[in-house]
Amino acid sequence: MIKNGVTSHDGWSPEKRKRMVRVWCDGCYDMVHYGHSNQLRQARAMGDYLIVGVHTDEEVAKHKGPPVFTQEERYKMVRAIKWVDEVIEGAPYVTTLETLDKYNSDFCVHGDDITLTADGKDTYEEVKKMGRYRECKRTQGVSTTDLVGRMLLMTKAHHSNIEKNSDYQEHTDNFGKGPKGHSPWTGVSQFLQTSQKIIQFASGKEPQPNDTIIYVAGAFDLFHIGHVDFLESVYKLAERPYIIVGLHFDQEVNRYKGKNYPIMNVHERTLSVLACRYVSEVVIGAPYSVTADLLDHFKVDLVCHGKTEVMADKDASDPYAEPKRRNIFKSIHSGNDLTTDHIVQRIIKNRLQFEARNQKKEAKELAAIEAIKKRCDDQTRGIPDQKCSE
Repeated sequence: MIKNGVTSHDGWSPEKRKRMVRVWCDGCYDMVHYGHSNQLRQARAMGDYLIVGVHTDEEVAKHKGPPVFTQEERYKMVRAIKWVDEVIEGAPYVTTLETLDKYNSDFCVHGDDITLTADGKDTYEEVKKMGRYRECKRTQGVSTTDLVGRMLLMTKAHHSNIEKNSDYQEHTDNFGKGPKGHSPWTGVSQFLQTSQKIIQFASGKEPQPNDTIIYVAGAFDLFHIGHVDFLESVYKLAERPYIIVGLHFDQEVNRYKGKNYPIMNVHERTLSVLACRYVSEVVIGAPYSVTADLLDHFKVDLVCHGKTEVMADKDASDPYAEPKRRNIFKSIHSGNDLTTDHIVQRIIKNRLQFEARNQKKEAKELAAIEAIKKRCDDQTRGIPDQKCSE
């Protein structure tokens, strides 16, 4: 059951509630991507109830630089992730025992990178010392820094097979690299999709006889609040909705969107969409035109599309001709006009600020790595009261 974007656990007994393991996560969750979702998935698996604290714009700007999305957008994006049970708005940037106790959290979870304040201090230092910190594995191949870098670069060839000589290859080699080295957390690495990762993100639920099967299709690039609002609107169309999202291959997206789209490849987009609580299934590499075969195969009851322009297929035909012929097509206006183009424009407009943000983050991480290395060296030499386990 979903109420206000939060899973309800009314079925739990008082005894179960007393024994519940409550897990705390916090962060900026700017440009929420599948790396964030994977962290929250892992954290939720460590307990029974996941509480996520999201920082304000003011806190993010102070410690990291300007956020891409507003705090209200970020709150709603996190609520849409299916492993999240509760969102705390305006959570403090530094995680303290006081915060964990206030929300009855047993411990907090963070990835195996490090989060630093404006003055370079570990934001989880206090809870680590008191044994109320758990670590999950960071998702390789994605970061907000990398996504911002892709948009700043705006190369036309980053999904082609000529990356060895492309500007994007130079980006992956050099983006965020400072004069003193390269941070393993901020740096770019290639995302490698696996069947296991898809299984972890997928609901695994088949449609039931009384479900209304609704099909939507598109790029869903940089999965954002505009997509969430659209999918939520579609979700509310039926009492028992089963939403299938058809994702177009990169080459198809590039055909109808042009420029350097999509920013995220189809493997990245698959996980981003699967993490949304309104989505039941994803068709990877769906045909651009919604065909009779597709509708029959999935037993689709309704096909929906947002208010964005529908481009013709390669043969100049209407891609929604068949569902319109069957009278099962519905145009949905979610009330949110945000598009991937708008996000890119936000980045370009504040290009210098975002470049400075990425460089500042890299510098802080490199300084932290040096400090950890020094503690390890001191411990090796037998100097007391030093730790290198962080």
